[in-house]
Amino acid sequence: MRQKLQDLHEALARKGLRSTRQREVVYRVVARAKDHPTAEEIFSRCRVAMPTISIATVYNCLETLADCGLVRQVNFERESSRYEPALVPHAHFFCDETGVVTDVELPNKVLEALKGLVPEPFFVSEVELNFRGTQSKQSPGVAAK
Repeated sequence: MRQKLQDLHEALARKGLRSTRQREVVYRVVARAKDHPTAEEIFSRCRVAMPTISIATVYNCLETLADCGLVRQVNFERESSRYEPALVPHAHFFCDETGVVTDVELPNKVLEALKGLVPEPFFVSEVELNFRGTQSKQSPGVAAK
């Protein structure tokens, strides 16, 4: 965690921002998260370490951390934004039954193929790929044989 806090200080300094206790607390919560928490969930977890933190401060910190490239905002249609510390390119699977978000590895070949779909003269700087479905082995609406 010490290295992550050093990364936080350096990233904020590059943007001309200072490190604050609130930013550190929010960053620690997201850095430790394995479950892609929403801002409200992050707020709840932050209150353990800092009971006086407000939801507005958490939102502001998350925006700053995302802008600094320290956390990634993950969006699913009709769902609250979620946050994660994993910055390596990957996709997500959202389970409609449980609300659980699972990381999906994107091999370099797949990532390059996806980028290759975009016509010239456009340049792809980031790929966001999300899957939705359920954890059941049978597709919804398909009868078992």
